[in-house]
Amino acid sequence: MNKSIRKSLLALATGLAVGVGAANFAIATAHAADAAAAVQGNSIEAIDVNNQGGQVILRLTMAEPVSVPPPSFSVMTPPRIAFDFHGTSNGLGASVQRFDAGDLRSANIVQVGDRTRLVLNLDRAVPYDTRTEGRFVFITLARANSDVGAAEPSVYSSFSAPSDSGAAAADRAIRDIAFRRGIDGEGRVVVELATPETAIDIRRMGSNLVVEFLKTTLPEPLRRRLDVADFGTPVTEIATQEQGDTVRMTISPQGLWEHNAYQSDNQFVLEIKKVVEDPRKLVQGQGPGYHGEKLSLNFQNIDVRSVLQVIADFTNFNIITSDSVDGRLTLRLKDVPWDQALDIILQARGLDKRKNGNVIWIAPRDELAAREKLELEAKAQIGELEPLVTETFRINYHQARSIANFLSSGEQSILSKRGSVVVDERSNKIFVQDVPSKLDELRSLIAEIDLPSRQVLIEARIVEASDTFSRDLGARLGFGLFAPKTAKNGAPRYSVGGALEQSAFFGGLLEDQPIYQDTRAVNLAAVPDNGSQPGLLSLVLWNSKATRFLDLEISALEADGRGKIVSRPKVMTADQIEAVIEQGVEIPYQQATSSGATSVSFRKANLALRVKPQITPDGRVMLSLEVNKDSRGEDTVSGPAIDTKHVKTEVLVENGGTVVIGGIYVQDTAFGTSKVPLLGDIPVLGHLFKQNTKRDNKTELIVFITPKIVEDHLVSR
Repeated sequence: MNKSIRKSLLALATGLAVGVGAANFAIATAHAADAAAAVQGNSIEAIDVNNQGGQVILRLTMAEPVSVPPPSFSVMTPPRIAFDFHGTSNGLGASVQRFDAGDLRSANIVQVGDRTRLVLNLDRAVPYDTRTEGRFVFITLARANSDVGAAEPSVYSSFSAPSDSGAAAADRAIRDIAFRRGIDGEGRVVVELATPETAIDIRRMGSNLVVEFLKTTLPEPLRRRLDVADFGTPVTEIATQEQGDTVRMTISPQGLWEHNAYQSDNQFVLEIKKVVEDPRKLVQGQGPGYHGEKLSLNFQNIDVRSVLQVIADFTNFNIITSDSVDGRLTLRLKDVPWDQALDIILQARGLDKRKNGNVIWIAPRDELAAREKLELEAKAQIGELEPLVTETFRINYHQARSIANFLSSGEQSILSKRGSVVVDERSNKIFVQDVPSKLDELRSLIAEIDLPSRQVLIEARIVEASDTFSRDLGARLGFGLFAPKTAKNGAPRYSVGGALEQSAFFGGLLEDQPIYQDTRAVNLAAVPDNGSQPGLLSLVLWNSKATRFLDLEISALEADGRGKIVSRPKVMTADQIEAVIEQGVEIPYQQATSSGATSVSFRKANLALRVKPQITPDGRVMLSLEVNKDSRGEDTVSGPAIDTKHVKTEVLVENGGTVVIGGIYVQDTAFGTSKVPLLGDIPVLGHLFKQNTKRDNKTELIVFITPKIVEDHLVSR
């Protein structure tokens, strides 16, 4: 028999091949490997059933002793419980046994290869427990409690996680996550597990379906969100993340849907299918908590008491009707939950109900309200006379003063009118004096709010990068022409070109002759940059009589620089507690006072991080933060300027994730030319009469934030 046929038979045995209704179950496969080893070569010899106090107890007699219970799972619709016995054969000689004991109807025993599956068929879903004693396996089915208008059975399933066998994290990692579209348009999530013993929790959370794989790790490539809306199934998104030693998968369906799940060896399959509603239904959708068995009513001018008696006979509930209930009505209801039909009848006649156990009391609304008012007034009078009791509460993780203010905060005091609270700040205790019923409420309330706050480590990385480039090319040109003295009487000399000082000397205006090197008719040299002097190339030409000269100097400078500054402030704080860390200098400056004198004041130029974290229920961190990166700028007449870089924002970040909250990019590009008119435009030679400059500076500022939730065991070290 091949493997696919085995899977089909096992699915058929538990009714999982076709999912009818919301199949909500938990797969409890803890210790499956140990169970398989313990029952190797075993067989089921007999099944005995006993009904004790409303509980149904099954005793399975095995051929060999077993040490651990078999792995099992339960199905809500239809209600069934399945047990897998590895390495076990069916020694009963029959595949079906009928019991009709309590909620247990029958059992199916199917053997496929070396594995036998026992399926218990129930009237309704009930809690169960499994234990072993030698050769016996005991299965206890508890009694399910029925309730009027009871909500749908909880979709949450809880079970023991497998014991830690010391295996490496890689041996417990999920291998793969895939999504497929089924033949009927259902969405199918397929998870490849590392071991069949992986414990799984399935529950509905709002409009989402949450699956948790306990004691399991998730490889980095599988930590992602899958957008599967294009598949045309009820599923729109699948998000998988790792939280401690648990992997949580959140599935987001749309519309009305139901789910069905099963596991075969290492493969876990979860199917989500659309629910097609009957257009003839009186109320579409799930309705406000109506989950009773459906009935149909068709009466003309019938007495209200008679209709209530029909519902009482249908539900086996005890209904007490007030003497003031009367009147007649006509109704036609088809396939309506009985609890919804009851509400419709009560609303039509202005009635209401109160329930106590399996007894329903029905009376007019005004009568019920008046009766309850009298009961409340009687309780209030008793409370006024009830003696006060004093109780001491030790506050562990909060300040006692804040708890006391919370309990007695103005008009919304949680204490009674006679209650009071006293604080001892030294011992961090509060003393509450109130009636005993209020003290019971306060005890539960304080235990719920006096919890240690989770802590968050926030790290900011402020990266400043700069890339500068400049180029400057210029020239200086000077020339002179003078004649010797032509007369001893000191006739004036003459000069052409050169600087003003040179011309003045040869014109007889200066007594001392300046040196020739300072004579420049064109002075457009390269400008020094950041203390770097340009390179120079000089040339001076004289005639033989030293009466004419030509002075030429070419200067050039090119500067290229790169820099990076990384600042990493880091701070740890409790959940929803603001933290501040800063480092820098205080720069003094003079400031005028009202009297006209001057005083010295200080202004901060700091690197500062101000943050307030909030841990969300899904394990992410909401940050309200403010980051400053200040530095000293230019000196002015009024004092030094402050170069400020500031960002303030709120952002939601994954635990341990990094996000860029802001950035500034500045590029400064400039080209300039200084020249002598006309001469500077001459090709080639014009470069002797002009100066060219080029500047290209780039600066960038990026701010990164990384929050990490600190685990409790790390904080306690």
